[in-house]
Amino acid sequence: MTPTPAAAAGRSGDPAGRSLPSLRGGQVRDPELAAALRTLELTVRRRLDGVLHGEHLGLIPGPGSEPGDARLYQPGDDVRQMDWSVTARTTHPHVRQSVADRELETWLVVDLSASLDFGTVGAEKRDLAVAAAAAVAHLTSGGGNRIGAIVATGHHSVRIPARGGRLHAQAMLRTIATTPHAPDGVRGDLKGAIESLRRPQRRRGLAVVISDFLGPLDWERSLRAVSGRHDLLGIEVLDPRDLELPDLGEVVLHDPETGRTREFSTTEQLRSDYAAAAQAHREEVEQALRRCGAPVLGLRTDRDWIADVVRFVAARRHSYGSRVNRVPQSRVPRR
Repeated sequence: MTPTPAAAAGRSGDPAGRSLPSLRGGQVRDPELAAALRTLELTVRRRLDGVLHGEHLGLIPGPGSEPGDARLYQPGDDVRQMDWSVTARTTHPHVRQSVADRELETWLVVDLSASLDFGTVGAEKRDLAVAAAAAVAHLTSGGGNRIGAIVATGHHSVRIPARGGRLHAQAMLRTIATTPHAPDGVRGDLKGAIESLRRPQRRRGLAVVISDFLGPLDWERSLRAVSGRHDLLGIEVLDPRDLELPDLGEVVLHDPETGRTREFSTTEQLRSDYAAAAQAHREEVEQALRRCGAPVLGLRTDRDWIADVVRFVAARRHSYGSRVNRVPQSRVPRR
C-alpha cells in the first residue's frame, strides 16, 4: 500500500522543528502571519547568506565572470582577456571568452494537498513547504530575477505571476501560507499543477516542485515534458510518520485525501510492512524525479531544514559549475 499520513501521533518538542514558525494557512490573524513570515525570512537570510555567489550562467557569450571557450585573437579584442596557456600551446594568440550573466525566471509548483496538513514534530509539512518556497525565493532573488508560483490543493489552484523584487516575494509567500485547506476527501492533483507550467509556454528557467509526493506517480510524464524546457528541482517534504509507525497499540488512522478512517493495531508485522512500503515508494519517487533530470532535496519536519538546504547547495555547487558550457538549457543558481 502507499503510506498515507495518520492523524494519530502527537507532536514532540524537537529543537529542529522550533526554528520553523507556524504558518497554518487561513487559521491565524494577519499580524501573527506577518510576524511568522518575517521570522522565516530572517532565518533564511541569516543562515543562507553567503552560500550562493555569482547567481547563474547565461546562454550567450558576453561580459561576465565565468570562463567560456577560447578563440583566436582578433584586432580590437581586450588584451586583458588573453589566454596565455592556450597561446603558448598553439603558438597563436588566443583570448578567453566569458559567459554572460542573465536573468533567471523561477517557477514554484507548491503542492498543498490534504496530506501536507499533517506533522508530528514541531511543524506541519505545509509549514515546511512554505519554508522551502522562502529558501528558493532567497536563493534565486536579485539581479532582475523573477519568481512565480502555482499553488495547488486538489480542490483549486492559485497562479502567482512571475515578478521580481522583495515585496513580490513576500506577497507570494503570504499567498502560499494563506491558501485555504482542501476539503476532507479531496485528492491532490500534482499532475495538473505541473501541466500548468506548460500552458502558456514560458521562457527557459528553473522549475521547482515542492510536495510530499505521496500517492500515484501519474505526474512523471508531465514533469519530463517540462524538463525539455526548464531545469528542474524536486523538494520532498516528509514527516517521520510518513516513513514508519510507532508502537501505539490500537490506533485510529484517517486518510484526509480519501476521507477513509480505519482502526488498526500497530503490530510489529504492520509496522514492518508500513516501513517497507514507505521505503519502496520513496525509492520510486526518487527514481522518477531523476529520470526527469531533477535532483532531489529532502526536507523533514524532524530535522534542521535550513541545514539540509545548505548541505544540498554545497553538494550541487561543483556539479552545476561544471556545466558552464552546456546549452541550450538555462542556468539555475550555481550551488
